[in-house]
Amino acid sequence: MARIYCSNGKSAVRCMKRNRQLQLYMVLAVLVMAQILVMLSDKSRLSGKKDGQQEPVKEASQEIISEPKDLYAQSAVLMDADSGRILFGKNERKVRPMASTTKIMTCILTLENMKEGQKAKVSDKAARQPKVHLGVKSGEKYYLKDILYSLMLESHNDSAVIIAEAIGGSVEGFAGMMNEKAKEIGCEDTHFVTPNGLDNQDEGGEHATTAADLARIMKYCITESPETEEFLKITQTPSYEFTSVDKKRQFSCVNHNAFLTMMDGALSGKTGFTAKAGYCYVGALKRDERTFIVALLACGWPNNRSYKWKDTKKLMEYGLNNYEYRDVWQEFPEEEVAVKGGVSPEDDFEFDCKVRVGVKSGKEDGGIYVLLRKDEEVTTEKKLKPALNVPVKSGQNAGELVYKLNGEELRRCDIVTLEAIEERDVRWCFNKIAELFLL
Repeated sequence: MARIYCSNGKSAVRCMKRNRQLQLYMVLAVLVMAQILVMLSDKSRLSGKKDGQQEPVKEASQEIISEPKDLYAQSAVLMDADSGRILFGKNERKVRPMASTTKIMTCILTLENMKEGQKAKVSDKAARQPKVHLGVKSGEKYYLKDILYSLMLESHNDSAVIIAEAIGGSVEGFAGMMNEKAKEIGCEDTHFVTPNGLDNQDEGGEHATTAADLARIMKYCITESPETEEFLKITQTPSYEFTSVDKKRQFSCVNHNAFLTMMDGALSGKTGFTAKAGYCYVGALKRDERTFIVALLACGWPNNRSYKWKDTKKLMEYGLNNYEYRDVWQEFPEEEVAVKGGVSPEDDFEFDCKVRVGVKSGKEDGGIYVLLRKDEEVTTEKKLKPALNVPVKSGQNAGELVYKLNGEELRRCDIVTLEAIEERDVRWCFNKIAELFLL
């Protein structure tokens, strides 16, 4: 049998073996290249941002900022009045007596519950209250509106009892209203027994609060209550004169909140003192759209009544010098989420259906402004649903974008669908067939 040779003189069998080897090498090379591409793709995907991964929104200052030190107060808080975020705290959750700072709650509750022109009769109990007192006599009648100025400007203890009995029916009844309101606005460690802040206790515990809760109550008074405007009017009044209902007695009150003239933008405040509580203070300041609240408990004892002003000024200046509003809104590019059983908007016969999604709110709302320290950094965490079920409506929730600061949530923005997706069901199939047949 004749042997067949290739053009290069080698046998055909050897040529075929050679060709198969070349083919195997080529296939191996393709596989290697494919594996390399997969590895590169995986590396690129891993180095990119994943759902749920946090990334900074705005670059923070590298400046190292020191917090206030050497405060006299045993408990202290600096709060952002708009958000309620505690910007600085010292033993802020420690429960302590709060003396006459109690009266901010007494005042706001009275404003929210009293009737126009309401009068109150002085009881024996009210007339027996210790100094500091207005000096009312049992059986006298006064307008509650006037008594509120006595309460907040001079911190009269008898005025607080007059109010409590008129609004709550009794001191105990009014204390119940105070505790209910405290719980309603988010105070976690506060218990009221008296309307004036005199040290006392009942079956629920001692009359006490925390610096954090006291600041929270002031926030309610100056930003949330329907009677905020009237509360500020009373607490900002330098002096006030009034008479008893029968006009037989006349009184004059002077505001003892020295902070009102201590710093530009001082908004409101209330002092307090008992032998057990020491000097206490809660005050607010507004400047350049920033509103700060300071709450101090156990801030010295006689003869150190000026300590509360020094601590208040130090904390307010810390806030003013280091905190500013920054727009932390972040551009969120459109993405796609899989839709099970949906009809692709681009191709009726595409079975890998996806829907476009984007953030619902943000820049169109004018931005997301947060009061931040110069060295603070806000991060975002994107949470997309892995897939949606048909039918999908435009504007349907598909996830959320969460803004966080130091792990604490600041705001959530919905991620929504930007289009509607039909369901690929039997009716759709028949309609599509009919449409194609007619064409």
